[in-house]
Amino acid sequence: MRVAVISDLHSNREALEAVFAHIQAQSIGTVFCLGDVVGYGPDPEFCVDLVRGHAKLCLMGNHDEGLFRDASDFNPHARGALEYTRARMHPSWYSMSEKRARWRWLEGLVLSHREGRFLFVHGSPRDPVREYVLSTDGFLNPEKLRAVFDSFEGIAVAGHTHHPGMHTEDLAFHSLGGNTTCTMALPETGKAFINVGSVGQPRDGDNRACYAVLEDRQVTWHRVAYDFQLTAQKIMRTGALSEVLARRLALGK
Repeated sequence: MRVAVISDLHSNREALEAVFAHIQAQSIGTVFCLGDVVGYGPDPEFCVDLVRGHAKLCLMGNHDEGLFRDASDFNPHARGALEYTRARMHPSWYSMSEKRARWRWLEGLVLSHREGRFLFVHGSPRDPVREYVLSTDGFLNPEKLRAVFDSFEGIAVAGHTHHPGMHTEDLAFHSLGGNTTCTMALPETGKAFINVGSVGQPRDGDNRACYAVLEDRQVTWHRVAYDFQLTAQKIMRTGALSEVLARRLALGK
């Protein structure tokens, strides 16, 4: 097992290109994507095409799913971005075949994937698409986190919260501590819940793109700098995406 795991790309072309370049520089040939390819950002088609062409696996995220179901429970910024994305990507009867292929690919994304002792989901083993496993759950909601741990065996790997790190069975959360590279050992027989972080919209106070390299006995997170100012400018130029989505890229929140 040596897999680059990306998640929460959110239509951020600049971040995704930087991460793929970093992955290629390490000669990692297998990429898994845990979902939320679209949403929030200005370049959904590019991100779909890159993942569709280069990732061995892609799961359904809640923003991907939101293209095909009622999104009234999304916050206004997220809902507006989904409307923007749907308007760009939904094929009509006269659309080119490539546009139809992108839409069918998104619609057909699977919810989870098991490989050996590793379970891959977007959100949580209990609700693969929508449940958040928060970095604070160990002390603010320990009953919930214990129930999440009871719902899987081995190592669960997810995204969704945009907060990279690892929950261990004692319910502690181990963060990256601001490091550019951070490696943690995996339990040989017990359980762990890994969050790989977000490529396209980090929220842990570090504005660099984040992804993880998963191996049999360890996981390594990498922070990758990218031109977030260019992405922010493109968001503003759409005239449809919220200014908040541009500002937060600089803050990493």
